[in-house]
Amino acid sequence: MQAFQRDLYRFEELSTQVLGVSSDSLETHQRFSREYDLSFALISDSEGEVQKKYSSRRVTYVIDSSGSIRFIQKGIPDNEKLLQELKKLK
Repeated sequence: MQAFQRDLYRFEELSTQVLGVSSDSLETHQRFSREYDLSFALISDSEGEVQKKYSSRRVTYVIDSSGSIRFIQKGIPDNEKLLQELKKLK
């Protein structure tokens, strides 16, 4: 998450919204966000609805404005690769 925060301006330059999603509670997200000074939204998926649609593992998705998945990166996110894929979509 800290890597996304560090590169957030680069994602925003490409009109990209960064969101973090996990099954952690809202309170846990709030503490985590404060602790790491995150300025992007963390979404609590406590009911597992997002996990049912996408994955319960560490996966990063690039989803376009129409809701179509355009790129999937499994494991620890690689911001440089994600930024390259976003540039291809422009």
